[in-house]
Amino acid sequence: MILYEGPYAKKLPGHGAACEDRRVRLFDRKFGARFLDEVPAAPGVYRFHDAAGVLFYVGRAGNLRRRLGQYRLPGRRKKERKRRALVKAAARITWEVCESPLAAALAEIRLIQTLRPPQNVASAFPFLYPYVGIATEGGETYFCLTTAPEAFPAFAFHGAFRSREVTGEAFFCLMDLLRYVGHPVPRHRCRRLGSARHSYVRGFRRLPADSAEAWSTLLRGASREALEALALRLVDHAGARARREETHRALRAVGRFFRHEARTLARVRTATGYAPYPVPQEERDLLFARYRVEALT
Repeated sequence: MILYEGPYAKKLPGHGAACEDRRVRLFDRKFGARFLDEVPAAPGVYRFHDAAGVLFYVGRAGNLRRRLGQYRLPGRRKKERKRRALVKAAARITWEVCESPLAAALAEIRLIQTLRPPQNVASAFPFLYPYVGIATEGGETYFCLTTAPEAFPAFAFHGAFRSREVTGEAFFCLMDLLRYVGHPVPRHRCRRLGSARHSYVRGFRRLPADSAEAWSTLLRGASREALEALALRLVDHAGARARREETHRALRAVGRFFRHEARTLARVRTATGYAPYPVPQEERDLLFARYRVEALT
């Protein structure tokens, strides 16, 4: 591990070429004018520490020298504001060389999951990634939304999905739509299948016999035929027609989940040959990192 230190510097005003020169001087005063000369042009991970030595950001690069050079003179575009803010807050930069860009990507995620630097939001909280499960009992079909699948052993789960917003919206929209074609099971009967914080179980009677398998196929990202079949049934339902806008909005929410969560996860698993299913929460971002890096090589 290589270590460089430098004192804090105040914000330097200015614009244009003069401002660019001052930003370079700020970086050089903090970490040394020859800082980049010592950084290897190799894959790796880097860390930003504040004056108290506290780690507050982790990044990765296919070329450490090139990536850290971007912090020396960040542009003025909105997406580069974070680089400027990180340089202003940093007192030290450390790095570690990895054997490949893939190793660097995986190391970055593991560090973020373990250390949870405050400036790293993505990948820091994989335990919040939701699953959707399906279970059958007699003529009843149950659906479960949870981040704690171990609390619901009767369910076959799908996921882990990344977006709680997209997944949660789709789950509750689907539950609303199924009320038109099935009969809800009382909540107290649903609770006997398990409970956990921020988890939900809903059940229905008199759904079509193949409902569990059909919806499982959608949740696996293999086919949206179950959603299309439901849409056709809703056309013939007076209540769904009376609430046309709400019904269309709910159908779109489930379709959005299929495109952005279920089918995406299925595509990545196929491309990488990843066999375990459902995907463990802590493995999901590692799997996608592997997919992204391999797609570029």
